[in-house]
Amino acid sequence: MAFASSVCPHDCPSTCALEVELLSPSQIGRVRGAADNSYTAGVICAKVARYAERVHHPERLTQPLLRNGPRGSGQFRAITWDEALDRLAGAFTDATAKHGSESVWPYYFAGTMGLLQRDGIHRLRHAMRYSRQQNTICTSIMESATMAALGSIRGPDAREMAEADLIVMWGGNPVATQVNVMTHISRARKERGAKLVVIDPYRSGTAVVADMHLALRPGTDAALACAVLHIALRDGHADHAYMAEFTDFGPDVAAHLASRGPEWAAAITGLTTAQIEEFAALYCRTERAFLRVGYGFARSRGGAAALHAVLCLPSITGKWRHKGGGALWNQRAIYHWNKTLIEGLDVLDRTTRVMDMSRIGAVLCGDEAELQGGPPVTAMLIQNVNPLDVAPDTNKVRRGFAREDLFVCVHEQFMTPTALQADLVLPATMFLEHDDVYQAGGHSHIQIGRKLIAPPGEARSNHSLICDLAHRLGASHRGFGMSEMEMIDETLRASGWPEAREVIDRRWVDAQPSFEESHFLNGFGHPDKRFRFKPDWAGIGRLGHVMTPMPDHLDRIENPTEAHPFRLITSPARQFLNTSFTETPGSRKREGRPTALLNAEDAARLGATPGARLRLFNTRGAVVVHAEIAQGQLPGTVVVEGIWPSEYFETGIGINALTSDEPAPPLGGAVFHDTAIALEVLEASAQMPLAAE
Repeated sequence: MAFASSVCPHDCPSTCALEVELLSPSQIGRVRGAADNSYTAGVICAKVARYAERVHHPERLTQPLLRNGPRGSGQFRAITWDEALDRLAGAFTDATAKHGSESVWPYYFAGTMGLLQRDGIHRLRHAMRYSRQQNTICTSIMESATMAALGSIRGPDAREMAEADLIVMWGGNPVATQVNVMTHISRARKERGAKLVVIDPYRSGTAVVADMHLALRPGTDAALACAVLHIALRDGHADHAYMAEFTDFGPDVAAHLASRGPEWAAAITGLTTAQIEEFAALYCRTERAFLRVGYGFARSRGGAAALHAVLCLPSITGKWRHKGGGALWNQRAIYHWNKTLIEGLDVLDRTTRVMDMSRIGAVLCGDEAELQGGPPVTAMLIQNVNPLDVAPDTNKVRRGFAREDLFVCVHEQFMTPTALQADLVLPATMFLEHDDVYQAGGHSHIQIGRKLIAPPGEARSNHSLICDLAHRLGASHRGFGMSEMEMIDETLRASGWPEAREVIDRRWVDAQPSFEESHFLNGFGHPDKRFRFKPDWAGIGRLGHVMTPMPDHLDRIENPTEAHPFRLITSPARQFLNTSFTETPGSRKREGRPTALLNAEDAARLGATPGARLRLFNTRGAVVVHAEIAQGQLPGTVVVEGIWPSEYFETGIGINALTSDEPAPPLGGAVFHDTAIALEVLEASAQMPLAAE
């Protein structure tokens, strides 16, 4: 059978180059990684390798559905696309007539990472002056810290991990979330004898294979980083010549760090001073030390401060100078996209309000501060996201969606909990059923994914829906009359890249800048070209005034209390990606059921045996899960992996019932790993079935 080139579209930094087996014009077989792509290197995660399960799933949505029963009842009837579009356009028109255009809130995120199918919803938003969206649910904490420190979101070539002598995986679990990182780490360990250090509050799959695992308390990473900065200065490992040339380091920074020693950090992190000293010595003495920072440790009220402190490490030691040295979060800035056509930036009215997507519950419940003096949201189109499961403070989100005066249209592939709350559900294509263009976050390739198979039933792409709806609404923009490939081709050329045909023929374009540019040896992204040890947090965001303008631990995390003595982190599951793949039998079977990982001391004190039912609760909500006794995490730390759909919990509500929607400084952001909870062992009854059953 023939294999065709494609690109993984999912919310993952790897953006793998794929080869897909085509069995017929509407059916795929095997999916494998492209062996000749220097980053993917033939390796993909197991869930994408099983993608035929997802594409050909019998529960795919295939026709437009109109609710004909109580909201959330699951009662729908099939309608035509013409009726669906008329109803959707009518709802938006009515909302605008009654409350103004800002009462319509198109809502989206990263269910696909393709630039056209993900971001094209903005073109409709801008053309119609609908409310805008601040994208805080995933990257805003990381973005604000990276810009504060580096002045640009980019870094060393990810493939340099294979040429490092030390790789520090800080706040990430690539075994589960971006397996290609492990490919390059494995090369470094095999060919160079490199060491792998994992900094994570629990013994993740990556921590299991590490040479050193530092299991600190959740939300205390900045304290560890500051202690390493202190030791670098104390023990003569600071590169003062580098700092004088490339940074704003001064005596005030040194004086501040003088009080941030290992004893101070040990009291905050739960690590021993010996562990901190050992890690600091290893890092400081290794020139080719590559910091690969993940999202996990930044999903906290102190997350931006923590990432800034970590990014200070290669700057105080001058490791940016060396191949295999420095730090990388994301390569976003290297692509210099011109997205005017895709997003309709030429018709953007910047006076329209911008609302925080992580605060969707507060927005829909009529919070006056979130509405900013504007009208209530009374109509929504939701694409590429499932807020009833993934947004924080689920109970508040549910209250918002229960409003009878709210019209919701969900464009989806499966009947998610969010779709069940909708008035109108429209069937969406998957990545093999439409055209799109992709950038990578964790490496440097631009790729085009072509339409390879016909969609099932009446499923339509995001681009198709946006254009059809725009025509009914009378929205004016030339992008509404263009095909997917025309949009892709013009965007590539406007951004300084080869035309679409050439990208397809080459299969990918490597956008990685020169070594000097990637390692900031031509200067950092700030106007004075200097790295910022002293960031202007207040200038970055409205909440920046609460932060110290130095590398420091920000003690605003949801610390344990007598009533809520445990700290919960909701780490990604290996077989799921947010709520994608939770519908596939292969992924569900391998994950089993929602489980809480407990430290053995905590379990013994509570009387929790393996498999025991646990009630996890705080003032926001409660869930019931099963206990698993884990090694390698501190007492007081609880881990629940994966965003299981609500139906897999006894209480009928998912793990984000416990998480807060409080925005993180300086610029907002979801704090999924910053949750104080209490635990209660329940009687062994009301057993939920395993997912595979």
